[in-house]
Amino acid sequence: MPVPATALCLILVLFSTRNAGGVCLAPNKITFPALFAFGDSIVDTGNNNKRFTIAKANIPPYGRDFPGGAATGRFGNGKVFSDLLAEGLRIKPLLPAYLHPVLQGEDLETGVSFASECFIH
Repeated sequence: MPVPATALCLILVLFSTRNAGGVCLAPNKITFPALFAFGDSIVDTGNNNKRFTIAKANIPPYGRDFPGGAATGRFGNGKVFSDLLAEGLRIKPLLPAYLHPVLQGEDLETGVSFASECFIH
């Protein structure tokens, strides 16, 4: 049985046994200090805003349920799966897009999304 394209989204979570402010799981105190997302629109947090493509989500009605009601380039009404995972693991409330114009160095240390709805070859 073929694997659906959305199931091919790869999310890498860096594991660490030190206390990095992540979620504490089980007795061995494993934490998750960073999250890096690769895939399509399910985990794209706005990379398409900076790509040459017609597939964009930085216009209404996208983002109407996002904090502040802003269309950020996420292909949904609010947070996307990678945002929810980063928040659930207590890494950060939102996972920034790698191509976001104001990306900070500390964002790279705790994770970003490299996902894009449409790859240009």
